[in-house]
This record gives sequence, structure tokens and C-alpha cells, in this order.
Amino acid sequence: MLASSSRKVVARAGSAASAGAWRHARNIVRPLLMAAALSGAYLPSVTRAQELSKPAAPMAARVKALIPDLEAYIESAMKAYDLPGLAIGIVTGDRLVYAKGFGVRSKAGGAPVDTRTAFQIGSLTKGFLATTMAIMVDRGKVHWDDRVVDLYPAFQFHDPWVTREFRIFDLMAQRSGLRPLVNDVVGLLGYAEQSMIRSLRYVEPVSSFRTTFAYTNMTHVLAGRIVANLAGAPDWNAVAQRELLDPLGMAQTTFTAEAMKAAANRAQGHRWTPDGTIEVPFEPLFPYGFGAAGDINSTLEDMARWVRLQLANGSFEGRRIVSPDSLAYTRLPKVAVEDTVSYAMGWYVARTRNGSIVWHDGDTNSFGAFLGMLPDRDVGVIVLTNEGNRGLPVGIGMWALDRLLDNPAVDYIADTLKQRSPNSHRSKRCSPSLRTRGRSRRLPRSPAASPVPSSARPCCGRRAKRSFWNLRTPAPSLRSRPGTAMSSPSACCRAGGSLPWSQTWATACGASRSSRAAKTASSARSVSPLPPTVRPTNSAEIRNARSMRACTIRLTGEVQIRRK
Repeated sequence: MLASSSRKVVARAGSAASAGAWRHARNIVRPLLMAAALSGAYLPSVTRAQELSKPAAPMAARVKALIPDLEAYIESAMKAYDLPGLAIGIVTGDRLVYAKGFGVRSKAGGAPVDTRTAFQIGSLTKGFLATTMAIMVDRGKVHWDDRVVDLYPAFQFHDPWVTREFRIFDLMAQRSGLRPLVNDVVGLLGYAEQSMIRSLRYVEPVSSFRTTFAYTNMTHVLAGRIVANLAGAPDWNAVAQRELLDPLGMAQTTFTAEAMKAAANRAQGHRWTPDGTIEVPFEPLFPYGFGAAGDINSTLEDMARWVRLQLANGSFEGRRIVSPDSLAYTRLPKVAVEDTVSYAMGWYVARTRNGSIVWHDGDTNSFGAFLGMLPDRDVGVIVLTNEGNRGLPVGIGMWALDRLLDNPAVDYIADTLKQRSPNSHRSKRCSPSLRTRGRSRRLPRSPAASPVPSSARPCCGRRAKRSFWNLRTPAPSLRSRPGTAMSSPSACCRAGGSLPWSQTWATACGASRSSRAAKTASSARSVSPLPPTVRPTNSAEIRNARSMRACTIRLTGEVQIRRK
């Protein structure tokens, strides 16, 4: 997801960011979400790129000259990743100067992707959330340094001091001191927003508050709830619709699974497998259950309007939507990811030789996205794909931005393939923030990939273990049937995502109880059952899931990882 999806590989951003920095950013991400996964422009201290770079032709002319090489690079990357479809656009001079669709919406259908094809954008949603917070600041409803507990009294972290000192600007700064993608599993199991927020009080910190980058989605769920309360709206989606989508004319942008299904021109998600990408049935649980962390569906043309607002410092077609100062604050780095990469609020900031790149990626279960901007050059690049974010959207976007910055040439796609062999059935991202990549899912989550996010879904291996270990459930509202054995989503990885996310989890959440589970159940107190969306389906599916690498969860307050 988120997840702001993570889920959310590329070696470096320009020549200034090291391969280790970007791998760290992506590996923390993811979904992500799966997710799903679910992958700042204002730096006062950065020397102006115009002074450092060679004299440049007008940006529109430079974009036009770049197109042949860019299209060749895209076609090569799509072939390497077996990517079914992609839409890319470049914005400069307050207009969309280049927009094109490649490939098909679905391997099964064959209809071509165009500039109005709808995709999930995952953790790119976080930029929208940050801007709605800036609007609330402009209207005097909140200040950046207000305490969260004063605005949402039910908020609580494990550490009382952090609970008291957690401020509005901390919600999106990815420096909470918690584990990356903390408690995303609560959302993936179908629990409501209130339960997701409440679950944070049971998680012990793993680093000091405000010292370490760690990509999370749950804090963004809380941020969305606070913004909705401040605006007097039922949810954050209503605020974003009223304050951003309607003024920008983003008529094809939506927030729900139902709206995505109803769209006549929508892409079908896919997941990479060793034998090529396969179509993934549409899943309503992720990223839509993560709200402001990654629930937006959009098109290339609509996203171009969003980029125009960002590049114009809060104005669109003569109308002021958010103040330049408040918007700039959302792009001000809050925590270092690595030496040349920082995280702001809904944006990464990468410092390169010839200027700063403000970017984020999105990653859900079966879609990947990238948005990057060069504020000093008045240009932005958008990449939307219908395959889980494994570094391709970021690689293409960063490649284009490097060329426009006159940075040394870097083949991000080749670097990504070298770092992690696509012929292996398990990648570093466990294919995954709502990632990211810290992604992730999914973010990020890739040298330029969201740790999230992307970013934002656990899938298999270490990432699954990290996410599962974050779950602490002493409250009845967060517990399943005591002693229920639960597999990790390895089944989803092995099956290449051929099952819907909720069905994969339903398969994993087996109903049959082992003797160990039965013993645990006898000593545990009664709790409410799992939501219907995550109950097991049939015994054959349960046996199939349990036969793979799995984790056993005894939802009595502890999580145990083991190999079956």
C-alpha cells in the first residue's frame, strides 16, 4: 500500500545515490501492501540545478528529443519483466507534453492501454494525504506541531512519552520508531480502521523516536482519520474528493474497489512468476482497506493534473488550492534514508549531482506506479503499470529524470535485474507500500523504489516474518479464534498471485486445528471470530497452503515463525 502497499532493486538514483542506499529503501518497503503493495521537492539547502548543469534547451524540446530513446527503453524493460501494460506521461510548462500507452490492459483481453486506462496507484496516494493535511493547516484547523493525542484522544503508542510527543508532522515522516510495515497484517485480515489504529499501542518500538527511517502504513491510516475529523467529513476519501479531485477535474479518479470494477477502461492486475506474469483476480481488501495510505485508482491524464498542481506550487489553472509554504513543508526532509536520500511527508527526496528529485512509488498486489518531479526544472514523470512493482516503474521514471537533469547515464533496469535474478521464484522484495518501500510496499520497495509500500503487504520470507512478528493482540477486538493456525502468504507467492488476496489469506487461515492449536485454545479466553472475508474456504485449499513454508500464529498475544 499500500500499502500504500510491499511491499513495495534499482541500484541508485542518478550518480549521487549509492546502490546500498536504494536497496535499503526498497527492502524496508512493501503493498502494497502486498501492497500492493499497496512503491520533497523543496530543499532550501540544495544548490540550484540550473547553475550546475549545462545550458539546456527549453524543457518541452528536451522531452521531445528524449522520446525515441525513452520508448526503446520502455519496450526493452517491458520485455525483460514480461509486463503486460504501461502508461507514461511527462508534464512540463503546465501541460502534459508526452503521454502514451504501451501493451495491453490484460493478457486475457488484449485491449490496448491508453492514457485514460485506470490503474491502482498504491502509495502515490500518500502525496494526496500530505496535501490535504497542508490544506487543513492553511485553514487554521491544525498546526504541524499539534499533538496527535489532542486531536485523536484514543491514540496510544507503547511508550507513553512518544504518545504524548507524537505530532502531526510525525504521522507521515516514517520515523515512528516502530518496525517497517508494522501491523499491516491487521488490515490484510480485514479489520476496520479503528482496530488498525488501536493495534499500534501493543507494538514495542525497535528504534528511538525520530531517529530511524521505517516505512509504515498504519500511521497514515491514522492521519487520514484525523484529516477527516478536522474537515467534518465521514472519511478521508470525501476530503480528497472535495479538496483535490473536484478542483483539479480528476473525474476518472476513484477510491473504491467497486468503482474500479465498474470502470470500462481499466487495467487488470498481474503478478510476476518464473514462467511469466499471470493475471491476478481483482481483490477489494487491499489496498482499499488501508484508506489514505494507498486506496486511489487513477489514470495517466488525471495524474498529470495532480503533477501540474505540485509543479505550480499549489495553484491550478489560476486557482490557489494550497499555499506554497504549506505545500513546501510536505517536501521538507524529515528523516534520512541514506546519505543522499531522505523522506519528507508522502515524498522521497533524492539529491543528485545536478538537482533534487522528488518522488514516490506505489505498489499494490498487482499494480506498480511511480511519480517523480524536478521542481527546479518544472518537469514531472508519471509511470503506471499493471504488474506488481518489482522496480520497473521506478527504473523507467528515474532513467528519464536523469536524462533531463544531465546526470550520468544509469541503466536502472539492468542494475535491478543484476541485483535480483528474475529467474528465481523468490526475489528480494518477495513480490512487495501502499510499497515499499522502509516501501516497502512494497514501498518503495530499488534504489528509487518505495519502501512501500509500497508498498505494503507481507508476502513471503523475511518480509512476511517481519510483518507477522509485529502483531501483538492482547485486545479481544484484534484477536482471532485462539490457537488458529495461520500460514504466511507464501501460497500467494508460489501460486504467482493466482488467488485473490482475501482468498489467499482465507486459504492461509486454516480452519483445521492441530493438536498444538487445540491445547492453546483450551487455555485462551473466548474472542470474536475472524471477519467473513478471511475465513477459510475448503479443506483442499487449506492443505495446499499449509504444505508450504508457513508461519503459525497463535493469536493469544504471540506470534511464532516456523517451517512446516
